[in-house]
Amino acid sequence: MSSGISKGLDLKLTYGPTPEDPHGPFVTYSDADHGGNSDNGKSTGGYLVKLGTGAISWSSKLQTMVALSTTEAEYIAAVEAAKENIWMRQFMGELGYSPSSPSTLLMDNQSAISVSKNPEHHSRMKHLDLRWYWLRDVVDLEIVKPVFVPTEDMADILTKSLMRPFVEKCRTPMGLGT
Repeated sequence: MSSGISKGLDLKLTYGPTPEDPHGPFVTYSDADHGGNSDNGKSTGGYLVKLGTGAISWSSKLQTMVALSTTEAEYIAAVEAAKENIWMRQFMGELGYSPSSPSTLLMDNQSAISVSKNPEHHSRMKHLDLRWYWLRDVVDLEIVKPVFVPTEDMADILTKSLMRPFVEKCRTPMGLGT
């Protein structure tokens, strides 16, 4: 291709070890847009689970409820991401690889991270169905560790329409190469 920009059909998932990744070999990105669907006001939530350099699981779908804030939309997306993360941990355990440390959950919303770590933030989120508070338990048990990452390093490609340069930037961390 003469332009140097790959078409989607030319890309493939590539897997390998992550050299000295501070987040460890097993990482999950979580993101949401707030009220992105103009028809019903629902947010799109997405996650991407990576093992080493490649994606092993991902999702991007409309949330089942209308989030009343960006924090709420991000928190709901984080719950879905953590559920997938834990399922992957259990699956990897069955294959003989049992992570000894918490799995990293990368999020770009400081408030959602605070809610996942601190029940004192409950007053702003108390209207949520109790099942969403499950994330606090797995954080307390140190199974999942929420970590802040700047928006420009997130998996926005799963939740928003992006300009081509940003798509090109996002594909490498997702394990998509030529």
